[in-house]
Amino acid sequence: MRRRKFITLLGSALAWPLFARAQQPAAPVIGFLDGQSFDLHLMTAFRQAVKDAGYIEGKNVAIYFRSANGQTDRLVTLAGDIVSRRIAVIVTAGGGAAALAAYAATTTIPIVFVSGVDPVTTGLVMSLNRPGSNATGVYIFQQVLEGKRLALLHGLVPAATLIAVLLNPTNANFQTQLRGVQDAARDLGQQVNILSASTARDIDVAFATVRVSGAGALLVGSDPFFNSERDQVVALAARHAIPAIFEGREFVTAGGLASYGTSLADAYRQAGIYSGRILKGEKAADLPIVQPTKFEFVINLKTAKALGLAVPPGVSSSADEIIE
Repeated sequence: MRRRKFITLLGSALAWPLFARAQQPAAPVIGFLDGQSFDLHLMTAFRQAVKDAGYIEGKNVAIYFRSANGQTDRLVTLAGDIVSRRIAVIVTAGGGAAALAAYAATTTIPIVFVSGVDPVTTGLVMSLNRPGSNATGVYIFQQVLEGKRLALLHGLVPAATLIAVLLNPTNANFQTQLRGVQDAARDLGQQVNILSASTARDIDVAFATVRVSGAGALLVGSDPFFNSERDQVVALAARHAIPAIFEGREFVTAGGLASYGTSLADAYRQAGIYSGRILKGEKAADLPIVQPTKFEFVINLKTAKALGLAVPPGVSSSADEIIE
């Protein structure tokens, strides 16, 4: 009897850890929906912020990624797929359409967005200070800075009688961008040529047009699509030897001439911070929309040299960062 009792107790002892592990709650899952293609540099900033909040991927949190790769008609399906899983919070990036698709798919799961589209006018939140819904996030101001970018490019390449401007006509802020460029061009007395692109093929055609038109410089408008095609755009600018200004530092580190705008990496970092706070119990409705207030002007002197461009001292002294 003693032997039988010992075996029974031993069996119970061995089974207990397995049972206990089975009863432990599963790690929370962050669903990440990108309207474009994933950017390793930006995702690293997001992951680090989540980690700093105490959530280590593969240990006490999981991240489920879905990407539309620029095919906005897929966003509704992808958002539905994310919502159908046991997701604790949804993060969206790569354009405002991703945030709207997630918001249409759920009114209960918290959403943290990174978007350049006004979240109030689109109905995502009630106000910037008190969202009042299941959505919050980062509202970046890249699209309203086209006029400032044109002025900086005008200063970088003062000899350019014609500057080409590449915009995405499918961007929700297209008209705002266009007005910003046209108003700045009128104030500067600068002639501009507006070009459109919403596909990779369009970008090739646009650069061919820049070469034929004789434009002396190029402004690439702020747009998630252009950001996802960063390598192609920067390579074409180099191939055609055209001085170009872009929305973010990532273009300049990839070889572009200059950029002016808010830090996209910091926006993704903030999305990671908010994700961590929500996982710890805070409500999206109570987290105010983050509005970046710091703008950075970055110049790549190596690229300027390759273009045979002498950066005016007054322009270089105004740069926040010079890449040698």
